[in-house]
Amino acid sequence: MTDGPIAPLDAGDDPQALLDGLATAAVRALPPAVVDRVLAVDRSRSLGDRLAGRPGAVRSLRLTGASETLTLQLDGRRLVTEAAQVSGGVTIARRQPPLGTWLGLFAGEVAAVAADAAGDTAAVAASLGRLGIRTVDAFRVADADVPRGLAALSAAAATRLPADAATTVGRIAELLTDALARVAGDLASDAEVVVTRTATVYLPDTLRAYAALPADWAATHRLSDGSTPLEALRRQLDALETAARGMRDAAVERDAAAVVVNGRFLADRFRAADPGLELR
Repeated sequence: MTDGPIAPLDAGDDPQALLDGLATAAVRALPPAVVDRVLAVDRSRSLGDRLAGRPGAVRSLRLTGASETLTLQLDGRRLVTEAAQVSGGVTIARRQPPLGTWLGLFAGEVAAVAADAAGDTAAVAASLGRLGIRTVDAFRVADADVPRGLAALSAAAATRLPADAATTVGRIAELLTDALARVAGDLASDAEVVVTRTATVYLPDTLRAYAALPADWAATHRLSDGSTPLEALRRQLDALETAARGMRDAAVERDAAAVVVNGRFLADRFRAADPGLELR
């Protein structure tokens, strides 16, 4: 489901910097309880590195993901990719995708590991953020033009999500657009802030989290609560729709406090998914 092109932030054109940065970011993005089990980083340490206590330059990294084992290694000044399907310890298929494609696969496998460890796809958005990736973002909604962004997000959902989920996204977008038109500049500023944050952060992050996952895994894998990632997405969208409808109804009633209450419900839900998240 991941879109390309995709690249670590600030990697530039330096293969060594990209590899070093990706290894560091992957450790941040993966759940601490599983990082040593799924991520292997091979480093080259010079005498100077050893004397200075530096970890050394990364020569290769390997991620044992939910559906593929992904390897990236430096060969001179060239990065060599590999994506392998492994069953019972035996490699049954191997390919060398372009770097941009490989990085998209890597982000998806990190997302799947994070979802599996947490038992909920809500953890995925935080992991992707810590991975520090930049991608063509079909679900971006800019503060500068929220209605236009929500319309584009709905259109993207129709092509990237199952039909029922896309329909729910469309309803949420309409509710938020209506609510924002009613609170903008008229009610207390906090009401406009929470509606805007729902449209520009909570809804897009939810969709990115699901879209980043490997497609087959997302549709069939069972999380610790017995649900699939697709079922988890539906639950999250239901919660977003309930809150968005509450915001819209409160805005119709000119009740700014009730708008904020519904926004706080979502803030608490997203904070629970990522305790380190700073909510403005």
